[in-house]
Amino acid sequence: MTNKILLITGVSSGFGRAFAKAALTEGHTVIGTVRNENALKEFEAREPHRAKAIILDVTDFAAIAPAISKIEKEIGPVDVLINNAGYGHEGILEESPLEEMRHQFDVNVFGAVAMMKAVLPFMRKRRSGHIINITSMGGFITMPGIAYYCGSKFALEGISETLAKEVKGLGIHVTAVAPGSFRTDWAGRSMVRAGRNIADYDALFDPIRKAREEKSGKQAGDPAKAAQAMLRIIAEKEPPVHLLLGNDSLKFVREKIEALSNEIKAWEEISSSTDFTQAQPKLGGATSALNNS
Repeated sequence: MTNKILLITGVSSGFGRAFAKAALTEGHTVIGTVRNENALKEFEAREPHRAKAIILDVTDFAAIAPAISKIEKEIGPVDVLINNAGYGHEGILEESPLEEMRHQFDVNVFGAVAMMKAVLPFMRKRRSGHIINITSMGGFITMPGIAYYCGSKFALEGISETLAKEVKGLGIHVTAVAPGSFRTDWAGRSMVRAGRNIADYDALFDPIRKAREEKSGKQAGDPAKAAQAMLRIIAEKEPPVHLLLGNDSLKFVREKIEALSNEIKAWEEISSSTDFTQAQPKLGGATSALNNS
């Protein structure tokens, strides 16, 4: 694979850090978005010539397009955009404030879309490019207590698949990557947890919250191996539109597809009963006489 310029959002920790490290090791140039000057210096110190950082908040939508234009002009063409910046929200829907949902979508969905819209004119002009959106197995399956998070990842999965169809003839690829449980900060310091106040949900949700907290840092998924998977799909001439990462993601998504298929079959009679009925033509006059002859 020829050396490329990768733009990765959120390189200070988790998947973003692992992706950047692997790409730099392979000889690529990595432009990483960070939140402050200290993080900028730390990132660029990793590889003085090929590690570039920009201070950018993906929810500062007005700043994104100018930042991409500056990168294209001063560093070079962005071959690969990896929309990695995001965080998890945990909380029962009834208990979770709407403003927390808005911020979840601002980061996980609107920020990612703003980044895509900013790189697309350049990729379209060159007739080449690859956009990788880090979603989640939570973009396919759900569980109690992460409605806002799953909603944002379902949205990003749908947007990614639609965009892939829109740019297919323009030399641009789009891949939605859905990891399972990996040893990142997602369930730890990166998780926003809504408060609890409705006792009716205690029996359902308290064990789920406790289990997630206890599992943090012990997940089966290895971010370094996820990074190697990223490098593999970047090198592919025909990369997938959807890619699951992790055995848990494979297991749970397959179970979801099977359960959905069974539910569709069980309710197929009602599903197929809602179209307009085609009226049969009435026969009369000469036509009726002809048919009776």
